[in-house]
Amino acid sequence: MEPTSPTRIPHLPSEAQEAAMERVGKALADTSRRRILLALLAAPHYPADLAEELGLTRANVSNHLACLRDCGLVRTVPEGRRTRYHLADDRLAHALRDLLEAVLPLDPAREEH
Repeated sequence: MEPTSPTRIPHLPSEAQEAAMERVGKALADTSRRRILLALLAAPHYPADLAEELGLTRANVSNHLACLRDCGLVRTVPEGRRTRYHLADDRLAHALRDLLEAVLPLDPAREEH
């Protein structure tokens, strides 16, 4: 019988990593915020356009965008009297696409019974 290797304790995440995951979890916890992120994944938007496209009030969209901004997932670009919203980073867009590709095939609602 070969000797077994000692049990390895996985690297514990740092407080900063845990805080980042908490912010992402908060952002993804709400249906409207998820819909806004998906819309922004497709293209930058103005808040009024998001409200119309998603069937939400402007105030509601504004509140959700503020949350997403506070979570570090979106950024603003002032354009005259309007403000356009984008995902905060191209890496975030890539990560969201990868997440969707990884999780969508595992959707239990899509599995045959």
